[in-house]
Amino acid sequence: MDSKNNKIYIIGAGFAGIEIARELKRKEIFGKVIGFIDDDIQKMGSNIDGIPVFGPIKNARKIQSEQPADEAIIAIPGAAGDSLKRIYSILKDTDINTIRLLPGISQIIDGDAHLIQTREVSAEDLLGRDSAVISLKESLSYLRGKRVLITGAGGSIGSELSRQLLSGGAQRLYLLDHGENNLYEIEAELKLLQEEGVGEAATIVPVVGDLQDREFMTFILSRLKADVIFHCAAYKHVPMMEKNPVEAIKNNVFGTRNLVDAAIKNNVSKFVLISTDKAVEPVSVYGASKMIAEEIVLSGNSEKTEMMVVRFGNVLGSSGSIVPLFQKQINKGGPVTITHPQIKRFFMTIPEAASLVLKTGGVGSGGTLYLLDMGEPILIKDLAEQMIKFYGFRPDKDIKLLDIGLRPGEKLEEKLWSSNEKPERTDHPGIIKLNKEPNFGRNLKSLIEQLYDICFFNSDNFIAYRNRKKLRQTIKNYIPQLEVPENEPEY
Repeated sequence: MDSKNNKIYIIGAGFAGIEIARELKRKEIFGKVIGFIDDDIQKMGSNIDGIPVFGPIKNARKIQSEQPADEAIIAIPGAAGDSLKRIYSILKDTDINTIRLLPGISQIIDGDAHLIQTREVSAEDLLGRDSAVISLKESLSYLRGKRVLITGAGGSIGSELSRQLLSGGAQRLYLLDHGENNLYEIEAELKLLQEEGVGEAATIVPVVGDLQDREFMTFILSRLKADVIFHCAAYKHVPMMEKNPVEAIKNNVFGTRNLVDAAIKNNVSKFVLISTDKAVEPVSVYGASKMIAEEIVLSGNSEKTEMMVVRFGNVLGSSGSIVPLFQKQINKGGPVTITHPQIKRFFMTIPEAASLVLKTGGVGSGGTLYLLDMGEPILIKDLAEQMIKFYGFRPDKDIKLLDIGLRPGEKLEEKLWSSNEKPERTDHPGIIKLNKEPNFGRNLKSLIEQLYDICFFNSDNFIAYRNRKKLRQTIKNYIPQLEVPENEPEY
C-alpha cells in the first residue's frame, strides 16, 4: 500500500471492513477503495459510505475482471481455518497483486479495526484450525489499572501478549527481555500501534535484564511494583538445548526460581508461567527444565501470590519453529526436511495461544496447572506439503521432501498430559484444568540444590561446575525417561 493510485477491494462489509475503508479514505496516499465484496445478500447491490458492495465472494474473479483492483484486504476477523483458505484461494485465482489480512477475531472483536493491523497473508494463517472466539476486553478486565510485567517480551508469545494487552486498560506494561534488539522492536511496534489508535493509553516501559541475575530480579520487582507477571522467557529450541544443556537448566530453572522468589517477596498478586507439552514425560533437557519450572511455580503458590501454569503445544510461526524453517527451505528451492514421516505435533496460532493465556490468567486459580485445548495433532509431513502448495509449488515434484531422522531430544509424538495428570473441562472453551500430584514433592529442593553447583561455580565443589554429563545423570535420577547419550562429554 505505497501508491496513491492503488485500487483496493475490501473483502467483508462488516464493522471491520467499514472501519478500514473509512481510514483509507482519510489516508488517501494508500489508494482508493473501489468496492466491498461480501456474501451477505442484504448488502449486495447497496452502497456503504458511497462505496458499492459486490458479491458473493466466490465471484471475485468476475468482479475483478470487470473492475480491476491492485489489492484486496480480507477484513473478516472471524474468518479462520477453512473459511480463510477458501477466500484466499478465490482471490489468488484473480490477478490481484497483493492480498492483505486483518488479525484474528480475538484481537479486534471488541474494538475498532485499524489499517496498521493489516499484513500480507502468510502460510501460518492458512494452516491453523478455527480459533476459539474470545471477548478480549472482557477477558482482560482483571488487568484494568494494573501494572503488568511480561518476561521474554520480545519473543513470539511475549510480543503477542504485549499487543493484545494494549486493549486491556493496564496502567503500565513492563517489557522485560535480555535481548535489546527484540525489545527495541516490540516497544517501537506497540508505540506505533498506540499512535494509530490501537488499544488504550498504557505506559510502555522496556527493561533490559537477565532472569539469571537473582539480585536484579529482586531489585527490579521492588521498583516496578508489578501486579501481574506473565513469564514467557525461556530457552526453548530442543536440539540447541541438547547441545547446551547446562544453559537450558540455568536459564529455565534458576531464572524461573529467581522470578518466583522475587514475585513472592514483592507481593505480586498473580504469576502465570508459560509452559510446553515438552514438559510431559520429557526426554530432552529442555523438556525437563520446563517440568521443573512448572513444579517451582506451582509449589510457590501463596496467600498473596497466585501462581499458575498454562501449558500448550507448538505455535505456528514462532521464532525458531518449523514454519519459518520450511519457508526458508522452500525459498531456496528445497529440499524441505522432515525428521520422520510419522512425526506429529500439536499446533495453534500465536494470537489464539496468547488470547487463551490472558483469559486463563483471569479465570484461573492459584496453584493450578491449565492446558490449552490443542485439538488433534498434525502430521509434520502434511504441514510441509500445505506450505509448499501455498507458495505455488508441487510437493515432491517442484520441491522435494527429505526424511533426515529424529534429532536429539525429539519424540515421534508429544503428549499433553502425563499419567499422574487428569484433565477436567472448565466452563471456558479452550481451557482445560489438569489435576495432578507433584512430580517431585519434597525432592524438588534436593534436585535444585544438586543442579545449582553444576550451573553456578562453587569452589567447594568445583569439579561439578558445567559438567553436562553429571547434569543429565542428576536429572535422570528424578526423571527416569530423560535420554543420556552414551557419548555425552563431561564438558
